Amino acid sequence: MHPETQVLDSRVSEEGDTIRRRRRCLDCDRRFTTYERIDLQMPAVVKRNGTRSEFNPEKVRSSMALALRKRQVNTEDVDAAVARIQQKVLHSGQREVQSRYIGELVMNELMKLDQVAYIRFSSVYKSFEDIGEFINAIQEMQNPKE
Repeated sequence: MHPETQVLDSRVSEEGDTIRRRRRCLDCDRRFTTYERIDLQMPAVVKRNGTRSEFNPEKVRSSMALALRKRQVNTEDVDAAVARIQQKVLHSGQREVQSRYIGELVMNELMKLDQVAYIRFSSVYKSFEDIGEFINAIQEMQNPKE
């Protein structure tokens, strides 16, 4: 087969994740099909202790579920929040992201979903030491910075 080919037809799959190309070899005139798939790679997550791990949306979901325990929030809303976080991490353009960046994304999404869950998550995430830190977090939530 000759390295030069001509694309005769291109079609995107119904799922939108594959491109099918019908090609013709310019040397022997044979036709064949190639498939192209997007290879998206999530950035590695750098934890506070310096170790690295793969981004895991299930970890994000379980953290959010713990904060949302016994709260009236739809599963679809949580799924959408996790998807938004995953998209922001993917589109960060970085090869590595700090775990605190993901924590901030989770807090932003929880604030939109449920304020009690936001306080629960942020109290653990930010390691609140006393009631004053809870009061400050509530005040910040009530008076967001523009």
